[in-house]
Amino acid sequence: MEFNDEQLERYSRHILLKDIGIEGQEKILDGRVMIIGAGGLGAPIALYLAAAGVGHIGIADFDKVELSNLQRQVIHFTGDIGKRKVDSAAEKMKAINPGVDVAVYGDYLNSRNIRDVIRDYDFVIDGTDNFASKFLINDACVFEGKPFSHGGILRFDGQTMTVLPGATPCYRCIFNSPPPANSVPTCSQAGVLGPVAGMLGTIQATEALKFLTGAGELLAGRLLIFDAKTMRFRTAEVRKNPKCPVCGDHPTITELADGEQAICDLKH
Repeated sequence: MEFNDEQLERYSRHILLKDIGIEGQEKILDGRVMIIGAGGLGAPIALYLAAAGVGHIGIADFDKVELSNLQRQVIHFTGDIGKRKVDSAAEKMKAINPGVDVAVYGDYLNSRNIRDVIRDYDFVIDGTDNFASKFLINDACVFEGKPFSHGGILRFDGQTMTVLPGATPCYRCIFNSPPPANSVPTCSQAGVLGPVAGMLGTIQATEALKFLTGAGELLAGRLLIFDAKTMRFRTAEVRKNPKCPVCGDHPTITELADGEQAICDLKH
């Protein structure tokens, strides 16, 4: 594609990178990334992907902006309270880069519609805050063959990994099924240090851009864990589980169903 002068200036710091260059920026501009969750993780992800010039970005969240969100969900401002998060987020994404196309999904994602939503995207990012959503996203991405970034935060801690279905372990390879209801608190129950969301969301946005451009090494087969209290990071190597119920040798989960996968609740 032919870059105009405005694009050359806007993306100049990417173009200067040996591992990105003009060719890599073209791939970013042609890229399609789906962000599920417009909260603590989705906020920095959306801003950085829009700024980077990802050509088509989808963002899904059924919630509205609340005052308690503003401590960490940096894409939403005080004047946005009461707005749908997807509309608030899209407004900021277009403000930072009018050249990106933003599609908003303001309804619940569930076992009946999530595959249709993610099907046309190159990469999916999980920015949700509960186990039902994470297993739903994992299973849908495995069935659709969609690479995705898993992310989770709580208190001072964060973890993330990138899944390439068919090639690397999926979320269920490590965490077979959701824990019992109410056994693990959410951020709204236990709290989270605001910048922790930014730390992890920025890593997830980086993984998306690396995937689109082919630059660097993805967190595929590796679970990155950090503790912001001590500022210690560690990476655990993970392997595919041949007994995984969704991607193993003899899968027992062959379709999305209601139950643990019924509702995608997006409240980071």
